[in-house]
Amino acid sequence: MSVPTDDLDLSSAQLGGTGVPVRWDTLTWPEAGAAADRLDAVIIPVGAIEQHGPHLPLNVDTVICEEVALGVSALTGVPVVPTLGYGVSGSHGDFAGTLALRPETLIALVEDVIDSLHASGVRQFILLNGHIWNSGSLDVSAEKLRVRHKDARVRSIAYVTMYPGPEVNGRVHYGRGLMHANFFETSVMLHLRPDLVRMERATSHLDVDSFWDYRMDQVSETGVWGRDVADASASHGKSEFERCVTTTANAIAAAVREPWPSSAHRP
Repeated sequence: MSVPTDDLDLSSAQLGGTGVPVRWDTLTWPEAGAAADRLDAVIIPVGAIEQHGPHLPLNVDTVICEEVALGVSALTGVPVVPTLGYGVSGSHGDFAGTLALRPETLIALVEDVIDSLHASGVRQFILLNGHIWNSGSLDVSAEKLRVRHKDARVRSIAYVTMYPGPEVNGRVHYGRGLMHANFFETSVMLHLRPDLVRMERATSHLDVDSFWDYRMDQVSETGVWGRDVADASASHGKSEFERCVTTTANAIAAAVREPWPSSAHRP
């Protein structure tokens, strides 16, 4: 995958990349060591395999998160490790197809992956999240790893974190993390993987305000949470996807070069 940069705020040359993503798993071990010496940072995409209504595939969160990560890598040169494709998805309840990890399992998995990368010389870890219910586990992982490795920096972000939440055009007013299989995700998938989208099956669900968060099968009979799903389009998905890549790349390019505190235990 290569990412066109004509419309981006900064080109890959300015951000440190070549226009082609660096895939950690395709490097040889000397190349991986050299990559760690050069930049000592990696992006770890974390997705999910879970129901996304009757019109979207189970791998939506994994596909979108991985593609954003690869786009960011192409612009910044920060390597991307293989996507952690399972997530904390038990809250989808009785809809078929979902493969869920316990929060504790995801915490342990992330710890093991980062411990391995740390042993290879990596010291900066961006956990790029594609599924909101992963957030608690990833924040716990980051806290544990900051304590364990005093010479490391770890942060968990979503691929939309770097622009204001109200600007995410999901056609959802309420529900926080319940926003799901909606106008935004459907549009992005129409841009990235139209072959996997069954628009003839698209349904919408009126979102309502509530204090509590619920299992998805308690509030939606279709697994969808959001309005106007049938209006989703590849052109809207392209603009949303490119903004996710651009804003995240700008932030990560600056972050991996951010000065360390003078008291940090750098190697």
